[in-house]
Order: sequence, then structure tokens, then C-alpha cells
Amino acid sequence: MIRLLNINPLHHSSGPLATTEASAEKTVFKDHHEKNSIWGKDGFYVLVICLTIFIIIFTCLMVLYRIKEKEFLDHQLKDPSPPSRDVQLAPIPVHGAQPPLTLKNSMVQANQTSKPSATHSIKVRSTSVPPGHSVAELKPTVSSTHSPFRMKSVAGLQERRGSNVSLVLDMSALGSVEPLSSGVVTPRERATQEYLQSAGRVLSRQQLRDITLNTQMLHAEFAEIPMNFVDQKELDIPNHGSKNRYKTILPNPHSRVILKTKNSNDLLSSYINANYIRGYLRGERAFIATQGPMINTVNDFWQMVWQEDCPVIIMITKLKEKNEKCVLYWPEKRGIYGRVEVFVNNVKECDHYIIRSLILKQGGQSRKVQHYWYTSWPDHKTPESAGPLLQLVNDIEEDRRGFTSCGPVIVHCSAGIGRTGCFIATTIGCRQLELEGVVDVLGIVCQLRTDRGGMIQTEEQYEFVHHVLSLYESRLPVEPGQ
Repeated sequence: MIRLLNINPLHHSSGPLATTEASAEKTVFKDHHEKNSIWGKDGFYVLVICLTIFIIIFTCLMVLYRIKEKEFLDHQLKDPSPPSRDVQLAPIPVHGAQPPLTLKNSMVQANQTSKPSATHSIKVRSTSVPPGHSVAELKPTVSSTHSPFRMKSVAGLQERRGSNVSLVLDMSALGSVEPLSSGVVTPRERATQEYLQSAGRVLSRQQLRDITLNTQMLHAEFAEIPMNFVDQKELDIPNHGSKNRYKTILPNPHSRVILKTKNSNDLLSSYINANYIRGYLRGERAFIATQGPMINTVNDFWQMVWQEDCPVIIMITKLKEKNEKCVLYWPEKRGIYGRVEVFVNNVKECDHYIIRSLILKQGGQSRKVQHYWYTSWPDHKTPESAGPLLQLVNDIEEDRRGFTSCGPVIVHCSAGIGRTGCFIATTIGCRQLELEGVVDVLGIVCQLRTDRGGMIQTEEQYEFVHHVLSLYESRLPVEPGQ
């Protein structure tokens, strides 16, 4: 008898074979899912590794670049023979040849990307001018925009209290002109030193009249003069910032006034933001240029007046021009400032300035001091007329002849560089015109900036000094042969 096998599909599918097939299918699906998941994690790790490698490579390249750059700079500093740079401006073709602007010594090329052996010169090409004008057009063969000392767009001068609207000054020069007395002399520092020590343009009386009409040339000439500001690192005096009216206007170390104190270790007590300024024929300590006294520096100011035996104080600023420019540092009748007693003996009001006759007393001694307060100089501008400033210069020169004291004349505005520089430059220029019949305004400004950085603050002030000197020249006796 044949026995039929009952083959049930459902029963068959639940057997070992079906279980194996289902397990295989599940394993394939799981492997596929895990494969996709692992690929996502691997991609993330690959991305992180790539970024890390890129950062390492970039860092290495930057380090190599810095090393190469340092080697190049070291090579430049060790080069004992800097390239010469003769600066020469062509003459003004009127009433004789114009003496060129000259640098007696060789000048280094401040642009470090230039070839060391390159020699540059700046010349002026004369052009025709309208009738009645005798001027020349400045056409430098090397663009003035590439000058290492070229002034950029004007930025605000910051006060110690954080204001940025008090004065107008090219603050970009602070970062581009290194301090003169740093340990290592860079090519730019060398160029600054040589320019300030040797640049000049001697003008005859007629040439002074001619160049005063050429505003473009005067502005271009002024823009080439290095500012010679001081880096804060040069003043190793703790907390000296508390005695500075402006953060960025500091006294140049080699010529700064040092107050005498009993304690030689108390550097802050001996500090005042003031510099000795040379006068005509480089006379030592003819002037002291300083900032407008602050509430916490008034006693220091009068100590300096007494210590230096100063016969005259010249103030060329108002007490307030939008912001505080200077505190009222003298009394109405009598005041005591530290160890100095100040008496106001007489007050005389003129058209443009006020004269106060002061008596100073200390330790049983007394001295006379004349205080001139010039009030006709507008903030951020130049006076409309050169006459009042010239009159002030003449009056002060006459008063100095009557004083027995031979100490320096103290001049201050707010920062002690702009209007202060104009007054001192005018005084020196008038003396030079009177005794020599010529004047070198460029050389005078370079001398002032060597003693105190930033003296004569704007190109308008530089132009104004020429106008004042031209007016003074017109009042001198006529030269023989004219």
C-alpha cells in the first residue's frame, strides 16, 4: 500500500529551511543598514582629519614665511651701506634760481621691498603759471603716495579721557614711524633721523614771497616731513599716562624736562609732558614746549617755571573749545601751587591777547614772570590774519630784552605741538630773516620735530607760518639793489 506524504506548504515554511532563509534575509538587511551608518561616521572622521591636516600645513607655511621675513629684515639691518636717496626740488623760476630742498647726507630707502642698490631722486618740473603768479608745480618722479612719511587721511587725536574730537592729527603716522631711540635701528628710523637732521630749503626774501603763493608745493613739502612721535614703551615711567592730556602726545625722551625731586626713585614726581626746544642757530633750551596744564599737573607746571627760571609764559589756547583744553592754572590775585607762591601784579588787555605780570616767590626769593594769553587762534583752524601773531612775537622779544632771567620761554597750547610749534617756528624764522636775510622754514620744522614730535600739526599751519614770515619780511628794510 502506497503511503502518501502530506506536504503542507505552511508546515514546510516553518521548518529549518524557512528559518535559515529568514535569518539570511534579516542579516543582509542589518548589514546594509550598519554599512550605511558606519559610512556616515567615517565621513565625519575623514572631514575632521582633513581639516586638521590643512591647519597644520597652513601653520607650518606661516611659520616658514615669518622666519624668511625675519631673515630678510636682519639682513637689511646688518647692511652697513644704505642706498642713497637724493631729494631735490627744482627752483622757482622767478627772480633768480630757487635753492633746492637738499639732504646733505645719504638717505635710506624706507620701502623695504625696493632693491638695496636703487637710487631715487625727487625733482620738480616747472610749469607756466598765470600772469601775476610766480609759482612752480610740484611734479615728483617718485609718487608722493609712496613716501614713508606721507600723511594719510586725518584722524582724531584722542584725549586722555577718551575724547576724539579735540584736535586734528594724522594718527596713522604713529604706527608707521618707529621711535628714534629704540634698541635696533630700522631702515625707516635711519631715514627719519637723516631727514630731520639734514633736510632744508633756504629761501631768499623774494623766494619766500613766491613760495607762499604756492599752496600745493607747501602742502606737499609738509607731507614729507616725518612726525617723529614717541612710542609709549620709550618712557619707562610707571603711571605716566595720568599726567598726559592726550594718550598719543608724549615728550621725546632725549629732550624732555625732568623735574627735580628729593626722592630720585620717584620717577612719576619728576615727570612732566614738556620738552626743551632749540632756538635760532640751534641755541640750546631756548624754549620749553608743553601741554596745557591739567588739574593734577598745575603744581608740576609752576615747579617747572621756577626750576627753569622762565621769564615768559605763552598760552595759545582757550580754556575750553568744545572740550577742556587747559585748566585755569593762575590765581586771580594770589595762589600757592606746591612750594611756589604766585601773585598777579598787573593785567593788561590788548586786542588779541592778555598780558599778566606775575611775581613768583619761593624760599625767600622772588622773580618776575610775564604771562601772555593769546585768545585769537580758533580751534582746528588758523587765524584769519597774520598780524596779531606777528605782533605777539615782537612784543615778547622786546620784553625778553628787559628781563634779567636767561631761562627758556614756556609755550603751550593744549597738546603742545600745533599752535605751540607755529609760534616757535615763527619766532626762529623772524630772527633768521632779520640777521641773515634768508629763512629755512623746512629746516626749522625738522629741528622742532627732532626735539618734540609732531610740532606744527597740519599743512594749513605750515602754510600759515610762511604767511606770517612773509608779512614780517615785507616790514624789513629794503635790501640793497632792490
